[in-house]
Amino acid sequence: MENLPGIKLFDLSGKAAIVTGGSKGLGLAMAAGLASSGADLLLVSRNHTEGEAAAKELSEQFPVKIRYFSADVSDQLQTEAMAKKAMEEFGRIDILINSAGINIRGAINEVSLEDFQKVMDINVTGTWLCCRAVTPYMKAANKGKIINLASTLGLVGLANRTPYTSSKGAVVQMTRALALELAPFNINVNAICPGPFLTEMNLPIADTEEGKKFVVGATALGRWGEMKEIQGAALFLASDAASYLVGSILAVDGGWTAR
Repeated sequence: MENLPGIKLFDLSGKAAIVTGGSKGLGLAMAAGLASSGADLLLVSRNHTEGEAAAKELSEQFPVKIRYFSADVSDQLQTEAMAKKAMEEFGRIDILINSAGINIRGAINEVSLEDFQKVMDINVTGTWLCCRAVTPYMKAANKGKIINLASTLGLVGLANRTPYTSSKGAVVQMTRALALELAPFNINVNAICPGPFLTEMNLPIADTEEGKKFVVGATALGRWGEMKEIQGAALFLASDAASYLVGSILAVDGGWTAR
């Protein structure tokens, strides 16, 4: 039998990562996972107070270099400045996690065009711009990992969610197209589709009939996801263990899409 070398799973020592939406929710949880595995971090958020607090909190927990950068991901100049900041701080960009996102709920005749466009600006344009900003540096290094946060609602439908489902479906397809484009440069582009995690975004429906029946009740596990349960997928896709994954869409949803 051929001797097969083992991989030290999830060892990110010496790597540098950008995490957008990194000041709270799933972004902060994934950032903590990366830091625990040795990666230096640039946390990106529009909220300066939350971003600084998150960077300070993680710096106190993990012996890696952690910085905060304020940016609106829907602004091209700010995303380009974000990538330049990471290069100035770390001299490299190995990992990008696009976690910045918003959700505006409502029936189609109750949601304004401005609301629809706002969701698309952050969730779709923002993801595209951040990918665009880091790819020159990853191409120069001939390697990199890009992880886009889509959603189970990019795979299945749910009433009164046209802005969000449209945006996350677009992220799924963006991931597949960009994965093919960047594979020749040894850049792995994949997506995570989280199911119902009890983030700040989902708190408004946590105790509603909708939340209990159409969200939690739709999962095989019958519960909300815990923040730590997103970390394994992020660490896997960010590590060398996922070197053969290209354009994969990984559902972390408690069995929602398995039904």
